[in-house]
Amino acid sequence: MRRAIVLSVVGMCFLIANGQTRKPGVRPSPTPDSDSSPLGVKWQNGPSIGDLGNVAEVHVPAGYVFAGANDTRIIMEANRNPTSGKELGFVAPAGQDWFAVFEFEDVGYVRDDEKNSLDANALLDSIKAGTEEGNKERQRRGWPIMTIIGWEQPPRYNETTHNLEWAIRGESEGAPVINYNTRLLGRGGVMEVTLVTDPATLSETLPKFKTMLAGFDFHQGQKYADVRQGDKIAEYGLTGLIVGGTTAVLVKTGMFKWLWKLIVAIGIAASAFIRKLIAFIKKLFSRRNAESGS
Repeated sequence: MRRAIVLSVVGMCFLIANGQTRKPGVRPSPTPDSDSSPLGVKWQNGPSIGDLGNVAEVHVPAGYVFAGANDTRIIMEANRNPTSGKELGFVAPAGQDWFAVFEFEDVGYVRDDEKNSLDANALLDSIKAGTEEGNKERQRRGWPIMTIIGWEQPPRYNETTHNLEWAIRGESEGAPVINYNTRLLGRGGVMEVTLVTDPATLSETLPKFKTMLAGFDFHQGQKYADVRQGDKIAEYGLTGLIVGGTTAVLVKTGMFKWLWKLIVAIGIAASAFIRKLIAFIKKLFSRRNAESGS
């Protein structure tokens, strides 16, 4: 299991490094790009604007790459991770061992009237119970079980930006796992942003991730404040967003994929190996870029 995870992240780094041979552009080309990756992924280099469907966009900083909805699904499937069909984008800094995936759930407007009453202890108990139920399904499928250790970061809601974030620390097969969640609330639903990184470097990665995320914006008319009478209202609130992803029901519907299969998930013992490979990839493609510029 750990080897598969390592190969997934290494493979992602290779794809990103390969995409960095493209020339920077402002918008993705609507026609096939002859300089795309071997899988046909059309990388969009920063600085540019990444389109996230018809609901939002994200500023792609210099030194980062972006892949659109279809290309994000190609990346996930190539690394043996099931797709939901709701993927809208993939952002990563070239040559570094983290990336983020954007998915949109059109559940409707999520009321934030629970913002001052989120009970971290009760939520953690619910997540632990949900994970135990989920473990039954994981065992049935031959997957390693998960153990919830506690909060890496208790739920926190920013009522100015309408962002909800939390992080759970767990363990699987003796390796640490951190599930870092970000939910960006909009008029018609929730943008789910999945951060995938090495638990050992989470504290170093988070500031970079948050800086990138500051460039996210819903389109005019799709912002949280744009809600109008008659709009679809979600059947749950902030608590539901937090605990909903840990129930056995979600495991069975396939939505559990991000929680433990891909998200975050390299054991500390593998970290040095990953860093060596990434350093090698950086050196390889730096040499290629230098040769192409000469």
